[in-house]
Amino acid sequence: MMHFFQTLFEWYMANLNYFTVALLMAIESTFLPLPSEIVIPFAAYKAGQGDLNVFLVVLAGTVGALGGSLINYTLAYYLGRPIVHRLAHSKVGKMFLLSKEKVIHAEEYFVRNGRTSTFIGRLVPGIRHLISIPAGLAKMNLRDFMLYTFVGAGIWNIILAVIGYYLYEIRDQIFPYIEYILYLLGLIFTIYLVIKIRKSNKSKKEEGVSGV
Repeated sequence: MMHFFQTLFEWYMANLNYFTVALLMAIESTFLPLPSEIVIPFAAYKAGQGDLNVFLVVLAGTVGALGGSLINYTLAYYLGRPIVHRLAHSKVGKMFLLSKEKVIHAEEYFVRNGRTSTFIGRLVPGIRHLISIPAGLAKMNLRDFMLYTFVGAGIWNIILAVIGYYLYEIRDQIFPYIEYILYLLGLIFTIYLVIKIRKSNKSKKEEGVSGV
């Protein structure tokens, strides 16, 4: 198992560049379960090695996050609440670990905080990747949405980049353990996905039983 994660990690780091950072962050900002914590810090670590520029890493990640957010915003804007809720509650939605409850939670957050929720929400786990949906449903002004999203995503990416870059700076102190730490993070992410998928399947079965 450790060899598998080592090979996977080495492949991941070798293919981590500005384009893949932007692409992965775009995916993270849609409804797919890909946390930004496994993208920006690792890219910033490579920047510390001199392979990338940390400022361009943040820029690429922020542009990607904005692009992904615009996908959610546009879909919600044109599809409307009933269809979005129906899609979130469908088999396709559950496949992507989405649910009607999560969408409603994001909507409630948007209502409480208004337009600035697209900025604040980028810093809140569980809300960050879905906050664009209620913004689209509310037909928020596109210019404001892009501005708040870009700034919020940028701040979050700077925080993650500082963490990754700092890890490289103190690599001598943690060097004997750095690989194990990174492999552990990969293992935790895998376990997280398995748990989320099992929960989704369990809720689906319970709905099937209750519907009988």
